[in-house]
Amino acid sequence: MRLFVGIALPEETHDRLAMLKGGLKGARWLAPENLHLSLRFIGEITGSMERDIDAALQTVGGNSFSLSLSKLGAFERRGRVHQVWAGVENPEPVAALRDKIDSALVRCGCAPEHRKFKPHVTVARLKGGSTADAGLYLIQHAGFLAGPFTVEKFTLFESHLGTGGAHYVVLADYPLNVI
Repeated sequence: MRLFVGIALPEETHDRLAMLKGGLKGARWLAPENLHLSLRFIGEITGSMERDIDAALQTVGGNSFSLSLSKLGAFERRGRVHQVWAGVENPEPVAALRDKIDSALVRCGCAPEHRKFKPHVTVARLKGGSTADAGLYLIQHAGFLAGPFTVEKFTLFESHLGTGGAHYVVLADYPLNVI
């Protein structure tokens, strides 16, 4: 079982992100149902660990917050673009929630996350994408904005990898205090 924690996006945000599709050579656009903001990748676990993870996530708590997506960016590796994403306008509340989740997961026996956290929503994946093509695409969509919407919960997802990409299943939602 392969797990991660994230924030599911409202339908209006899916619709806004869907308007970004097209115009980038070699891009594989994520299906609307797969769009989310990842908070913490857990990885492969055994069945008995799922209960511990669920119990740990129930202790996280915190307050709801407003979230807007803005500015597109790209992740590069060895001079080639492999991902296009929408950034988070005000990342502090997202980062604070992510830190609480990471602490709870480490306490229950999960390995700590060592990668630097950059809150984003992946909209497309590329194999060996051209930095010039991606740069032009990012310029054309420089005014992108989606939201704001209120984040009232975070979610534990199971990821099923397949030939057509990943498919995500919601295992549990964890409410935040609505303020």
